[in-house]
Amino acid sequence: MIKVIGIDPGLAATGIGIVRGTGIKVDGFSYGSITTSKNISLPTRLNQVFSKLILILKDEKPDLMVVEDVFSLEKYPKSGIILGKVSGVVLLAGCQVNVPSVEVSVREAKQILTGNGNATKMQLEKAVRHLVNLTAPIRPYHASDAMSLALIGLFRYKKCIEQILLKDK
Repeated sequence: MIKVIGIDPGLAATGIGIVRGTGIKVDGFSYGSITTSKNISLPTRLNQVFSKLILILKDEKPDLMVVEDVFSLEKYPKSGIILGKVSGVVLLAGCQVNVPSVEVSVREAKQILTGNGNATKMQLEKAVRHLVNLTAPIRPYHASDAMSLALIGLFRYKKCIEQILLKDK
């Protein structure tokens, strides 16, 4: 059985989704988020995300980590820079505990799971719920986004590992 953790990086809330299974069969899952307060400094918030994620990774021992690839809107360049910093500590946490990591764009995740690269967060969340046989909504949306990444990692596990091995040569 394979265990994959999906991470949706965010400074206020970093979504976490974990799936266990083989191929397209999901045998178990969990989700949540790491939150930080806007009332503390950026370095402290980044450290909180890093430290909590390290604990989760050590406890869960996933076979693969799938992180949402950073994007930036021209209208909000500072948000993209901050998101890049969060993504950096997420990738570093994975590296520190020797968890192979890949990045997947949100558009690709939406395309794979809904058939529409421009799907809404609600449509993606509904697709994730369907795939894991859950009737209750997955909240926050950061967690359902992270679950979508974990599902993609499970479905594409062999391809992801091959991709990592080629890059690390």
